[in-house]
Amino acid sequence: MRTDHALYAVAVIFFIMTGVVLASQPEETKPLGVIATTVLGIFFAGLGYSLRPKTEEEKTITTALKKPEEAAEEAKTAQLGTPLVEVKGIGEKRAEQLKSLGINYAEELAKVSPEDLAAKLKVSPKIVQKWIENAKKLTQTKN
Repeated sequence: MRTDHALYAVAVIFFIMTGVVLASQPEETKPLGVIATTVLGIFFAGLGYSLRPKTEEEKTITTALKKPEEAAEEAKTAQLGTPLVEVKGIGEKRAEQLKSLGINYAEELAKVSPEDLAAKLKVSPKIVQKWIENAKKLTQTKN
């Protein structure tokens, strides 16, 4: 279940509670209960709205509103290649090790020799071969 749907459900529960308070509380205590449950309902509805998945149009607008430096960096990354952490079996630490060896993108990893890379990283050539195969699959599906 998406988080925004759960928050909308909580908001509905608070609005139902508002109706119950209006129907059942004595006149002198109604305002406090009505205000509290209404404010909580609005809060959870707004929180759900803020966590909903963005549409393509909203993503485009968000990108257009970014600082020029951030937008340029993202465009540069998109043009250069696929990040190493997207390759199955490679995490942040291993990606940093590969970057220190001059391998910055999955496309570059797909072209290296498994034996040479395994020797430099001091890991099994079989593991490196799997990374390379996964990088090749990843780069083929993106092209």
